[in-house]
Amino acid sequence: MSIAQHIAEIKQNIEQASLIRQQQNLETRAVKLVAVTKNHGPEIIREAIDTGIDAIGENRVQEALTKQSSLGRQLEWHLIGHLQSNKARQAVPAFDLIHSVDNEKLALEIDKAAAKCGKRQDILLQVNVAGEETKFGVAPKDLRGIVNIVTELENVQLRGLMTIAPFYDKAESVRPIFRELYNMFLELREARLPNTDIQWLSMGMTNDYRIAIEEGSNLVRIGTGIFGSRQ
Repeated sequence: MSIAQHIAEIKQNIEQASLIRQQQNLETRAVKLVAVTKNHGPEIIREAIDTGIDAIGENRVQEALTKQSSLGRQLEWHLIGHLQSNKARQAVPAFDLIHSVDNEKLALEIDKAAAKCGKRQDILLQVNVAGEETKFGVAPKDLRGIVNIVTELENVQLRGLMTIAPFYDKAESVRPIFRELYNMFLELREARLPNTDIQWLSMGMTNDYRIAIEEGSNLVRIGTGIFGSRQ
């Protein structure tokens, strides 16, 4: 299958998952597809753009900067990988949405970098719902603490939450994790805190995005499903 065919299939699956949610009389929101382009070159990415992809997800700041020199900044650029606080100065000008804020020091460095370039940086807080030692993210019990810190920053706007779920042989096993984060998202949105515009729930990748959407995700990060295995 071509990249265009993969994208068409994914979009159809997104519609079907949204319909399942709608049939259950649950809140249904438009789902944004972020194409994860790690280790894929500009030529391949252009194929996806020509098929209607308008949001690119990158794991590393430097790789994104290299690609932006070829592809430009007119697309939405999302940082989905772990960000070290000493890279915040480079990341802020390069990304429209940073998904992976997971500690106070990083949030403060993003705020400082955004102030220097006259920008209000949109961020998500990454939550390690499953408590996996191999993954980054705020523990659920610590989420309110970092939310309180972020909402006091003048140059940062909290837009929602993100998680990277465990990989299970049976994707259905991940459903309780997505459901738990959705409940946290609702609680955060309903709090109507300052310096927030809670809109995005970033959860779901190639293996589990349909379940994530059924459980409330409206931002899915798909790489392999679009481009095939990384080179």
